[in-house]
Amino acid sequence: MNKARSIKQNTRHDMLPNFRNLGVTLRILLAINGLALLQAVMQAASWQDVPLHLLQIAALLAPILLASLLCLWFVQPRLERLPYWRGVLAVTGLVLALTLMIYDLGGELYQPPGRDEYYFTELRYGLLSIIASMLLLAYFRWRSQVLSYALHEARLQVLRARIRPHFLFNTINAVLAIVRSRPKQAETALEDMADLFRMAMADAEDLVPLREEIQLCRQYLALEQLRLGERLAVDWQVQDIPGDALIPPLLLQPLLENAVYHGIEPLPQGGAIRIAVRLGGDELHVTVENPRAPRAGDAAHSGNKMALQNIRERLELLFDVEARYQVESGKDVYRVEISLPYMKERV
Repeated sequence: MNKARSIKQNTRHDMLPNFRNLGVTLRILLAINGLALLQAVMQAASWQDVPLHLLQIAALLAPILLASLLCLWFVQPRLERLPYWRGVLAVTGLVLALTLMIYDLGGELYQPPGRDEYYFTELRYGLLSIIASMLLLAYFRWRSQVLSYALHEARLQVLRARIRPHFLFNTINAVLAIVRSRPKQAETALEDMADLFRMAMADAEDLVPLREEIQLCRQYLALEQLRLGERLAVDWQVQDIPGDALIPPLLLQPLLENAVYHGIEPLPQGGAIRIAVRLGGDELHVTVENPRAPRAGDAAHSGNKMALQNIRERLELLFDVEARYQVESGKDVYRVEISLPYMKERV
């Protein structure tokens, strides 16, 4: 099962790739097979010879690539505990050892009898494995540097989006309206607002417990219900969520804020927001659904654009292709569905 990594770990410029991530695996497969195709083209005398050379290369490349990916998947937890350059040496040494071992076990398949270039060919394949490993690790190191900056920028965008003056003013006005008639409720509302802004301002980790995110969203919706009264109803379907699940911070709250301001508030009669979280296999599925005004399509789209863009960027940076989101915009209903890997809290 995947484990969470803190913001301090993810923002290191020198960081090995997560070999258990589907996006990393796909990039390795595409890069190595692309190099193989390039080598086949360079060795061929004509286009008709390319398939034959590619088949010869694949006979050795396929078992090495498969064995390397499986071994790296298995040792990933140990690689995470190594300093970067020791990890680089470990990965390169593992790939080199597998290359030489598979070449030796292949025998006549890779080295026909009667030819005396065995050790030269073995040395050449060993050097090629080292060069390919170093190039891929350099690419992933460069990518982590770029993404660490992009992730920092995405967090800043989320922070700016969360501190909206109209929300602060509306909440203060709602509290002032009940401070004398319902002082206890006004005090609770101020505490909820303080918690919400403390969460937005905190230097949080990349992943936080799902239960904390849900509690924060309950506090946010309690503030909005203070303002909207019976016009805002909430349907929570989170009874069966795992207690150790982790999600990116402020993933749900922006969606709920858009649901309130672009779904419930324009409707004179109000409506209900449905929040559903369920675990399906190794994926966590989050759904936020709200009614929408029949003629508020453009406004709703514009209002949701920034929140969805922020969420899309963070999901892509944190989970690559293993996370996805889908928006369904109907005539009367607006629904956002997010699927992300089930990350577990470290014990």
